[in-house]
Amino acid sequence: MYDIAVVGAGPAGYSAAIQARKRGKSVIIIGQNTGWLSRAERIDNYPGMPGVSGPEMLRVMQEQASAMGAEEREGLVHQIIPMGGSFSLSLGANFVEARRVILCTGARQPRLLPGEAEFLGRGVSYCATCDGRFYKGKHIAIIAKGEEAIYDTNYLAGLCARIDFYGVPDPEIDPHIIVHSEKVTAITGEDRAQALIADGEERRYDGVFIFREAMALSALLSGIETEGTFIRVDRRMATSVPGVFAAGDCTGLPLQVAKAVGEGCVAALSAAQEL
Repeated sequence: MYDIAVVGAGPAGYSAAIQARKRGKSVIIIGQNTGWLSRAERIDNYPGMPGVSGPEMLRVMQEQASAMGAEEREGLVHQIIPMGGSFSLSLGANFVEARRVILCTGARQPRLLPGEAEFLGRGVSYCATCDGRFYKGKHIAIIAKGEEAIYDTNYLAGLCARIDFYGVPDPEIDPHIIVHSEKVTAITGEDRAQALIADGEERRYDGVFIFREAMALSALLSGIETEGTFIRVDRRMATSVPGVFAAGDCTGLPLQVAKAVGEGCVAALSAAQEL
């Protein structure tokens, strides 16, 4: 078990990891360098690093955190589950346990489909390896909006009798999967998700899997309070969930690297103090 799990591999996350390691805490960073900073050609407003590119800034931060002993794992956290004094973080088939969590997930929040939140855990799933076994021999739909979707889709192809795939065609997708170009607009059902609406037509399934590059906060951590699309925090960067802190773009404006780094520092110090 780690002392602190940092969810997000950006400036807030690396800042938090560095500060936590300075306090002698074990740290794991979980995330993907796919935010806006990874695509920025030039940054002129970060003190001490004029004209640096976003990828170069991330590389330097990553190397510093690694040199100080922070571990890093690439992936998307699907769910964070409080365990009474600690937390279990789901990464598909793998789990990470930590005593404290710092959310540095960035500002990107996916727009949920009508019915998606209502049927989460009741026919709607985000994790192929976690829930795929429940749909062995069944007919499912996959709504794909991320690069990881192809791997997860092909995994489910080995379990399910039939898969309808709603997303961009890919040459690596299993040939037995039926690819649809229609746009899904809603998920419907009674006690469970039983159908989806695609171009005005209702199509029935035993379950629906949704794969995106980011998780909605409501699905990631139950009970976390938000202000619009941002996480509500106090001066200590503590969220409404005890033991969970947040920093960076996910806490609100301004969306600046300097603000993210500062908040990551505060969040790590607060988490370390609790430990």
